[in-house]
Amino acid sequence: MPPVTQPLRDEHKELVPHIDHLKTVADAVGEAPPDGLREAVDHCAEFLAGHLIPHARAEEAALYPVVARLMGAPEATLTMSRDHVEIAAMTAELLRIRDAMRESEPGLHDVKELQRVLYSLYALVKVHFAKEEEVYLPILDERLSEADAQQMFAAMGHAAHEAKASA
Repeated sequence: MPPVTQPLRDEHKELVPHIDHLKTVADAVGEAPPDGLREAVDHCAEFLAGHLIPHARAEEAALYPVVARLMGAPEATLTMSRDHVEIAAMTAELLRIRDAMRESEPGLHDVKELQRVLYSLYALVKVHFAKEEEVYLPILDERLSEADAQQMFAAMGHAAHEAKASA
């Protein structure tokens, strides 16, 4: 029987190629033609703003409260929430860089900033997912009933939908 957190594990598997793409684009900065780079940055920005940020908001609304309750520690998810704050700030920075790139050719400073932001997002999100999968999901698998897991995932779906609608 699959673990009760299998839906979240499956969602993470779907997101990982997009996260890996952040690094691929960062590696190509300075080497890719400007139009190709703009297109790749657009793809990264759309993924972050349209999928990853709503995913993070869903975790804040539905997953982390359950983890904190099961651990008996309201503060147990604060560091993960802080990751979400930084991911959102870096996403906003990437959007700003992307918009500037649409108006003119990126200069050396823009290229370095773009590369820094993409590598930072890649590293932070990879580590964030690893912490969830290695720490939180085993706790949920051990302590959460199937019915409570279904309720939590329904709440996450609702929160993600609302986050996408407000974006």
